[in-house]
Amino acid sequence: MNNEKCKIISAAQMAAISNISNLTNDRIEALAGGHGMVNLAVHTVANVITEEILGGGSLSIKFADVRHLPVETILEKAIKTAKMSGADGANAALLTAVMMYLAGSAAQVGIPAGNRKLGATCRMIAGVDRSGVSAIPTSKMNSKISAFPAVLAVNKALMEGTLSPINGRDVPENVGRGPLYGHSALGEDIIWPGMAERGAEIGTKAMLDAMAGAGIRPDPLHAALLGSAAILEIIHPDAEVPEGEGRYGRTTSVRLVGQVAAKTAGLPEKVHMHVTGQEYDTAQLVGDIGLILKDIGAPSVIGMMALAEILACFREGISSGFSAGPVNAPLGHQGSYAVIAMKALLEQSADANEIAQRIIQERTEISLNPESALVSMNIIARKADELRNGPVTKLLIKATEPARTKAIYDKADFAYEQLKAGKTITDIVKELDDERLAVVEEKASGLFSAMTGKKVKIKVDEIHSAARRTVKLVKKYWAFDAYADVTVTMDEQKAVMKGFVHDIIPKVSQGECRDVAWAVPFGAAVLDELSLAGCNILNVVIPAAVASAMKIGEPEQIAEEAERAAYISVGIPGAKAHASEVGAMAVDIIDYM
Repeated sequence: MNNEKCKIISAAQMAAISNISNLTNDRIEALAGGHGMVNLAVHTVANVITEEILGGGSLSIKFADVRHLPVETILEKAIKTAKMSGADGANAALLTAVMMYLAGSAAQVGIPAGNRKLGATCRMIAGVDRSGVSAIPTSKMNSKISAFPAVLAVNKALMEGTLSPINGRDVPENVGRGPLYGHSALGEDIIWPGMAERGAEIGTKAMLDAMAGAGIRPDPLHAALLGSAAILEIIHPDAEVPEGEGRYGRTTSVRLVGQVAAKTAGLPEKVHMHVTGQEYDTAQLVGDIGLILKDIGAPSVIGMMALAEILACFREGISSGFSAGPVNAPLGHQGSYAVIAMKALLEQSADANEIAQRIIQERTEISLNPESALVSMNIIARKADELRNGPVTKLLIKATEPARTKAIYDKADFAYEQLKAGKTITDIVKELDDERLAVVEEKASGLFSAMTGKKVKIKVDEIHSAARRTVKLVKKYWAFDAYADVTVTMDEQKAVMKGFVHDIIPKVSQGECRDVAWAVPFGAAVLDELSLAGCNILNVVIPAAVASAMKIGEPEQIAEEAERAAYISVGIPGAKAHASEVGAMAVDIIDYM
């Protein structure tokens, strides 16, 4: 490599990473204040928990006659860190409780004096009031609803006399409030099991029906969690279960609730952590998190969205969170790998190098764009590390830094050679985006072929802006009103879908176009990935940095040209400003050199 090329590429690389916010169109500096999402708090809480436990801290929630348990020291530090990372009190309590639970803390222990519940403890430490379950929302799945339908259904059954197998009017005097009810066949074998099963079923079904009624595709995990919380707000959550239903002193009515809720929602019996493979009993998981939600206060929609991303840590894909799935999530949704890394680091004889390699392997195997998957993880880990560094963010940076460096170098080298050959910025950026589109099509086709056992091929024939609207913003940034033509073949079947986003999808959702309905999920995955491509704008920023360093034009003019050419990477605004800043920095570096 000649000296000039070395300097140009070095300048472009260093300018690009001088401010990581310039590598994405997602507003990640706002995330540091909790605006939009609180996933940075997920990362920083993971840092605290991992650091404290590896340093000898206790996870144990004990049935002890003391005012303060050692575990509360970790909870206090984690909640304080979550608040500093943008989470309000209720969200900080929720994230800390669930992540401590996944790290190994019990959700509850002890009756009656000395009784401790993880959710309630976190709520009190966070200094927030308790609210009813009906105030808890689902995460935003475009629309969102509260848990009110579950609470309504359970309370309606109460008033109709169909929830409990025994009418309270028939319970003898001096029995209803004492141990002859609470620690006997009446409560433990008849009333609470009956209410647990009936309440979990109708509460979960009410949430599924309500989501469908709001035009939301029903989410089984949300329904099961909020359905569980609704009945756990009523029944005795510490009650022992009938003989044979579980181990005395270890299995409570919470698991019965979770078991029925999970079954009603259609969740698998077992789920497994990414990377570590640790197995969780879904019934216990759903019941315990339902109990945490019952006690936690009133988390907001973005708190519940962060919860969904935390629970995307399972290989079975039970959560609506998608930061560990095939589609690369916006950076405000990146969170699951912080939990996965935390769990891996807490294993006995954990090896950071091995964990890093396993994270890279698992993340890239299923991603529709492996480059974006690793670059995105790197960016969000670095931003979180600015807020509160620790072993989790350092591991994620270690795992992804080689991929980010390679992506930047390859694009800088390509841009330099193409500019030297007489190509324009428009030519270069378009070719990089052509390649990005081809990678997504190829990866999606391969993943769906493996999933279906048939030969699937997905092709985006045309993509541009302003399918239905005429305003200037929509014409310039295509993701707000995408026009796309998509063709999907599966063995001998073929679906040609013109106007895929604005025409075909609405019609299929209303029962029309049944001949191509089978193909919509395949095409939707690809268009989701492309619509969210602004998480990684290296295709714009790096060529602009190289061209600016080569003094081909003014950085702002080069950035504008690069943004216009990026027909995939620039679905939303922001790239021009980032490319201008990086280009100007590249010029400053070259001049100093």
